[in-house]
Amino acid sequence: MTLQFHMTPGSCTTGIHILLEELELPFQVNIVNLPAGDHQKPAYLAINPKGTIPTLVLDDGSALTSFPSIAYWLARRHPRKRLLSDDPLLAARTLELMDYAVDTVHGQGFTRIFTTERYLPEGLSTSDTALWTAEITARGQAIVRESFAVIEAGLPETSYAMGPEFTIADAALFYVFFWARKTDIPLPPRCQALFERLRARPIVHQVLREEGYR
Repeated sequence: MTLQFHMTPGSCTTGIHILLEELELPFQVNIVNLPAGDHQKPAYLAINPKGTIPTLVLDDGSALTSFPSIAYWLARRHPRKRLLSDDPLLAARTLELMDYAVDTVHGQGFTRIFTTERYLPEGLSTSDTALWTAEITARGQAIVRESFAVIEAGLPETSYAMGPEFTIADAALFYVFFWARKTDIPLPPRCQALFERLRARPIVHQVLREEGYR
């Protein structure tokens, strides 16, 4: 059975898309239209009851339903590609950085920017809704900027996030850096340099073209 990749172009699934292409794996893409509510339809919930993206259905029909779990599985399933170090400490630090990008930069910061309505109290007037929306968005932007400062302090001046090898942490950082550029949030110098280094990879060029970006 071919891997079934459920994804939304331009979302966090872009990072997994990059990893799949880096590994040169055969997979079938199934587009999940979030605005249309595809993630809450019975057919999708039967695969991923959480209604989240990304989802990767494996050869045995089971599914992985989070960025970290999919990235880790891909790295461990294909160790020769060195997406995750064999050294336990370096592997742990790679997972730590990936989780920070996914859980904090994305999960706490960008969700407030992209899905502000999830944080609104119920029963607000129109004027109060506008005020709350502005405050929630500003808080999201602040979380992203603060998180980038933390990431910046740990990045090397050259190479990838964890050293000379491209890793699963780089795939996670790429999509949050990409979102920052789309939302006019400035990247600190080392984050910017890493973003440019990642964007220059042929596979990343290919993935962005496939997802509709120039």
